Amino acid sequence: MGATAARTQPRFDAGRTSLDLVAAAVPGPDPGTPERLVEWLRGAGLVPRGTEVPADGGWPRRFLELGAVVARLVEARLAGRTADDGDVAALNDAALAPPPAPRAVRAADGTLTRALAAKPDCAGLLGAVARDALDLLTDPDAAARLRRCEGDGCTLVYLDTSRGRRRRWCSSDTCGNRERVARHRRRAGAAAARI
Repeated sequence: MGATAARTQPRFDAGRTSLDLVAAAVPGPDPGTPERLVEWLRGAGLVPRGTEVPADGGWPRRFLELGAVVARLVEARLAGRTADDGDVAALNDAALAPPPAPRAVRAADGTLTRALAAKPDCAGLLGAVARDALDLLTDPDAAARLRRCEGDGCTLVYLDTSRGRRRRWCSSDTCGNRERVARHRRRAGAAAARI
């Protein structure tokens, strides 16, 4: 949600909402705008389209801070280190807030669609993300599937749900495609050098 994230579309390649927040939470002095955060909340599926979100200027900073906590906890897990007690406490505190309750409502065509029972608040939305991270990091099977993207310069961590757990990139369309293009160029350059 920082300045870099504001220039690109949000990505949801990580396989978990909390990991998607880590990918979107670009550290820096600019936490982003409430509008950009609301776009991310909708893209992440935390807030249905058309739902009014009363986000103010403090919301992006709070999400950025939670993203940093989750990132440090994930890094500790990947490195085999003990998680920092302060980060664990911050995650637990955020998870205490009840997430917005969903409800089914009729759309204009009569089909059921998802809505929220009340206007979402910042603490509840943070609570939803924190609970996702808590579930991920305390489930040994899920935590064992955490992987760092092997793409050049990519730092995204994702949940490998692939068959055989052989996924290498955060996204086949972005980092995977870049790697395939680079491999092709290396082969073409090596073939040209032999001529």
